[in-house]
Amino acid sequence: MTKEEIFEKVKSFLIDEFEIDEDKIYAESRLKEDMGIDSLEMVDVVVLVDQEFGFKMKPEDFKSIKTLDEFCEFILSRVGR
Repeated sequence: MTKEEIFEKVKSFLIDEFEIDEDKIYAESRLKEDMGIDSLEMVDVVVLVDQEFGFKMKPEDFKSIKTLDEFCEFILSRVGR
């Protein structure tokens, strides 16, 4: 799976599940500040990552993830194993 494919999957569930405006979703978008994903919604993100990509994220995984690009890189590093 390529980073672009991951980005498209993530973008799709951000639009469908969190009703985030597509115009706000780009690589440099900050998850909290730009897209408004709060700590409660992060739990839903963890569930979606498990469903879409087949691995479980831990809450501490998000400590170093600020942007959508960083999030996609993290997923790529896990699915590429």
